[in-house]
Amino acid sequence: MADQICDALYRASRAGVAVDLMVRGMCTLRPGVPGLSENIRVRSILGRFLEHSRIFRFGADSQTADYWIGSADLMDRNLDRRVEALVRVTDPAARAELGEVLALSMGEQCEAFVLGQDGTWTRRTPTPDRPLVHPQDALLRRAQTAGA
Repeated sequence: MADQICDALYRASRAGVAVDLMVRGMCTLRPGVPGLSENIRVRSILGRFLEHSRIFRFGADSQTADYWIGSADLMDRNLDRRVEALVRVTDPAARAELGEVLALSMGEQCEAFVLGQDGTWTRRTPTPDRPLVHPQDALLRRAQTAGA
């Protein structure tokens, strides 16, 4: 199943579709390979929480895109041997929140590891002219502020 998903993402990239992936561990995709995956970006955010969002957005425009949330990592063991669920998010406020989480996680100022076309991970580091934001920390501060 995972091979079929990778093949579909490569086809999408070759067709000009921008594909942004947030993964926690291993990734068999190779982003940025000319003629194969130049439209694919892969990032990993590591922090104090091992759990991470399973947010799926289909469409470039955050206002009209389809948003889904789910329980599963897209791994064979999860897709073939477990009961997993995905639900479509239709509430406008929830969709806006998900859009903000994705923008924070995939933004240029996100503290993350970036997967190169050779399969190596490179950690983005801040510079004086480009400070980085850790998404987990930013979301925690936001939740604490909202709860105060």
